[in-house]
Amino acid sequence: MRVIIHTCTDPYFNMAAEEYLLEREPRDVFMLWQNDNAVVIGKNQNTWAEVNVPFTEENGITVVRRLSGGGAVFHDLGNVNFTYITAHDPARGIDFRPFVDPILRALSHLGVQAEADGRNDIVVGGAKISGNAQCVHRLPGGEERLLHHGTMLFSSDLSRLTAALQVSPEKIRAKGIASVRERVTNLTDVPGFPSDMTVQAFMDHLAHTAVSADAELIPLTEEEIGDIRALRDKKYATWEWNFGASLRHETEKTCRFPFGTLHASYTAVGGVIESLRLHGDYFGQRSVAELENALLGIPLREDALTAALNAHPTPVREYIHGASAEDIVRLIVQ
Repeated sequence: MRVIIHTCTDPYFNMAAEEYLLEREPRDVFMLWQNDNAVVIGKNQNTWAEVNVPFTEENGITVVRRLSGGGAVFHDLGNVNFTYITAHDPARGIDFRPFVDPILRALSHLGVQAEADGRNDIVVGGAKISGNAQCVHRLPGGEERLLHHGTMLFSSDLSRLTAALQVSPEKIRAKGIASVRERVTNLTDVPGFPSDMTVQAFMDHLAHTAVSADAELIPLTEEEIGDIRALRDKKYATWEWNFGASLRHETEKTCRFPFGTLHASYTAVGGVIESLRLHGDYFGQRSVAELENALLGIPLREDALTAALNAHPTPVREYIHGASAEDIVRLIVQ
């Protein structure tokens, strides 16, 4: 088994590293890593239905989609992530216990009596400290590789976790796999957990107790890092992967402006506006349908929406008296 502990905290890079090792590393892998402030959503989830996007943008929190299914999770430097990659036996199906049990043993050595809960969680006293997910990848030759990864709440900012995963008070009907909100806690708040243990010491402990006896610490090489960075830039750092891959969703939003209250009802598919209706108690000289049509087919990105409205031959204020392009964009992407 190859053990990797790396210090890069870029969420895009870390997601790319998992995919790269899944496809390119023939040995079993155990990797420990951390993300700086990030919301990591499951492959089958709808970003807008899971993430408080305005909060993440205002607070510099990265949103990134992972390869595996499951729910959305918040990462910061008080959270430790672990990844197992190994050969997959199709006859065994999806089985979390072979990967959860070593973590339970490692926690037991620290005096923490944790237990597996349901299919993919680790809990202490009924509070969740770890969520786990898996995916299976078929290589060109037909071999199947399994990726199992999990979070471990060490000393995470739980208030930011709640805010980042709290979707704004808007009405949204979305297709996709919704997250289940559960009671969570940090290891540092668990009675009996060593009070002087640091995150780095905890990661070192996992590296020595949650792997097989033949494990060898082998860092990422410069060549591997270069390839992972290329995959990061091509896939994981793109709006198309993190937002555009979202399934169809219908959203209703309302905002009060000096010119009146404005409502937006829209449907988006793959992060692109399919239908839009603007209504409210405003005044205008022209039919707002022209403005709505100008935004059809436009991605739900602030820059794209602003560019479309600025390129439209008729100013926004002629449709909605007192409104600007920035007001419309703020309403739609808030």
